[in-house]
Amino acid sequence: MEILISFAVSLGLTLLIELSLAALFKVRTKRGLLIVLLANVLTNPAVVFLCMALGPFLGKFYLPFQLLAEAVAVFVEGCVYRQFQADLRASLRPFLLSLVLNACSYGAGLVLNFLL
Repeated sequence: MEILISFAVSLGLTLLIELSLAALFKVRTKRGLLIVLLANVLTNPAVVFLCMALGPFLGKFYLPFQLLAEAVAVFVEGCVYRQFQADLRASLRPFLLSLVLNACSYGAGLVLNFLL
């Protein structure tokens, strides 16, 4: 049950942060926001699962692994955003949008983990 709560909190906070920031970068249509939501539903659980499952075995390699997993998420989401660029109508290019959204949600996660 604790694992499901971790997944839900992670995805919920990621969606809150990334959808809010996407709106700031002029993704304002329902379809555009839905694309951001679905891209995160695609990548966030996979990254969280891999980091939770492999983290205990990685030791000092945990952070590099986590950053690699995040980089793959940025790439995948960037591909999704490029595919639906006309629907997003964002003020940033697709891969830059993905990088900024993910960096902000990752940074917020670091801050929250530090505070808790």
